[in-house]
Order: sequence, then structure tokens, then C-alpha cells
Amino acid sequence: MTRTRDDDACPGALQVHQAADGALARLRIPGGMITATQLDALAEAATEYGNGTIELTARGNLQLRGVTDADAVADAAAAAGLLPSPSHERVRNIVASPLSGRHGGRADVRPWVGELDRGIQADPDLVRLPGRFMFSLDDGSADVSGLRADVGAHVLDDGVALLLAGRDTGVRLPPDEVVDTLLEVARRFVAVRATAWRVTELPDSTALLAGFEVQQPAGDGYPPTVRPPVGWIVQDDGRVALGAGVPLGVLTARHAQFLAAIAAPVVITPWRSVLVCDLDEPVADTSLRVLAPMGLVFDETSRWLDISACVGSPGCEKSRADVRAEATRAVDDPTVQGHVHYVGCERACGSPLSGLVMVADGQGFSALRR
Repeated sequence: MTRTRDDDACPGALQVHQAADGALARLRIPGGMITATQLDALAEAATEYGNGTIELTARGNLQLRGVTDADAVADAAAAAGLLPSPSHERVRNIVASPLSGRHGGRADVRPWVGELDRGIQADPDLVRLPGRFMFSLDDGSADVSGLRADVGAHVLDDGVALLLAGRDTGVRLPPDEVVDTLLEVARRFVAVRATAWRVTELPDSTALLAGFEVQQPAGDGYPPTVRPPVGWIVQDDGRVALGAGVPLGVLTARHAQFLAAIAAPVVITPWRSVLVCDLDEPVADTSLRVLAPMGLVFDETSRWLDISACVGSPGCEKSRADVRAEATRAVDDPTVQGHVHYVGCERACGSPLSGLVMVADGQGFSALRR
């Protein structure tokens, strides 16, 4: 990987990024878990101080573009409980199995999300983590482990595997040691990182595992998941979760307000989709009938689930094309097959770990990576 800068300019709610279309504020949503009230507050902030949309990121976070008053957005986020630690706000990067505790999996990792988030905020050393460093908590579904987070836990039948850069280290943990171990690995990374942003950039990562007992041979990484869970999902308790794909990850404020009006727990997934959980069947049925005509995707065969894109022009000054327009065209193009991600330059922002990446080359789009 070639980097053009050593300073960490990863945006947050307080350190915004000045994009071509205005300021960009990114809000970390640990585990993607957000309440209906919080989502409604963001919709209001996006309408009043942004461009009227909420973007879903590939880490299950949310961002507002075209922000005209960054302080007002930060205040709104804080009032909604989405900014619990100003000092640590950019390092609360935690992905977790979105349906954990509700559908499938070997364990409910949601309590670990809260415990890990609190542990990050309480540690003064971890304020020095880069904004790109990521934790993962996989309940055994093998969904988020494929995202290759810097340090992660993957629930197995006989314990919990410690992952480093998405690969099984061979270290096995009892459940009550998972959070403390992830925090310790993160502290060690801070101590040795120099200018590295990710574990994969370290010349030698052995110091991160020193003293841990290796009980199994180190393993390979998990294959990446590229498609979100969509449609009518029956939870283990008999209630329903509705999975909605969000075309190009752009949720309008109106979409967000309608989702919030259901008054149910919401989970933002790392595949730019939304889960509305714990619904009784009549509520789920009514919600589906309202949301589907608004453009949210509940059909698991929809081509929208295979097409993604960076923001492109005019939002990014480095982009050579209107990337989202090209991605929208590709949805109805029968010659475009498999998962395809469209980008405006070689930085390839938001690219998934598998599939075809098409980059704007000034005359059209050509393959950057397969």
C-alpha cells in the first residue's frame, strides 16, 4: 500500500473533512447499533445542516455530507448520545455480526460491543489509535470476520478465536477474556505503530501476540461477505427483522424518518444496508409495504445489492467522473455481472475486499482490480 500522508485525517464528528461539496462529518456507530430516536435526530441534522442524506459506510458507520454548520451537527450528535467521548470519537470503530442474538450465530456478541466501546473510551492510550483501526466481533456467522479488521474475535464451538488482520492467530480465548484481550492488542499496536494506520502495515506484528498461548495452528482468513441480509428475516424468538438494502448506501432523511417511525432497534450493516429488528408480524408487514415503494431494497435478487460506488463527482475533487451515475446505469446493464464497485480515482475509496473495481479513466471506466 502506498500512502501519500502520515497524518491521520480520518474524519469524525468533531474533525470533519472538507470535501468538494462541503464538510463531511462521520459518526462512529459501534456494532452498527442505533436507536430509532438517534436515527431520527440524525435525519433532522442532515435536513437542517447537511444535504438531506445520511451515507452508510463500509464499516457500519454513518456520515453527513454538505455540512454547513459542523458545530451544530456535533451538538445534535452529542444530544442524541452518539458522541459519548469527544477525545475517543474517531477510534470507536467496532463491527459486529448484525443479526447477533437475533438470528443464527453461536453467541450473542452485543454485550461485548458495549463493553469494548466503554473500554476504548476509558483508556487514555487508545486515543492515539488511528481512525482507520478496526475491531470485529463475529458471533460465528463468519460475516464480519471477512472484513479483516485489525483485531477481532470469532466465536467457535470450543471457544473464541483471536484474529489479527482477519486471520486466525491460533490463540483461543474464554468469553470473559475477549474484550480485555482486544484492548490489550490495541494498546500494543499503539506502542509499536510508528506511522502505521493498520496492522497489515506493520513490518512485524509478533509483538502484538507476545505472551498469548497459541493452542491451534494459525489459520487463514475468512472469505469476505459482500451481500447484506435483506428481506423478511424470522428471528430466533419468532419476531421479525426487516433487512433493507440502501442503493449506493445513500439513505435520504425521509427514509431515515420513516425507519425511525417504526420505533424499533436499528442496525447499520457494513454492507450499506439497514436492519429493523424485533418486530411483530403485523408491524413488519405494514412497514414493508410502506418502505419498499420508497426505494429501499428487500428483494435478495436485486442488482442493487451487487453495485456499490464511492461518492465521485461533484462530491470529491479527485474524482474524474460522476461515479454514482455510472453505478446507477450499471444496475440495468445485463452485461455487468457479479459485484462491481465504481470509483473515481485510483484511491478506490470504499472498495470491498472481493469483486471487480472499475475506475474512471477520463474516457470511461476500466478495471482497476478483480
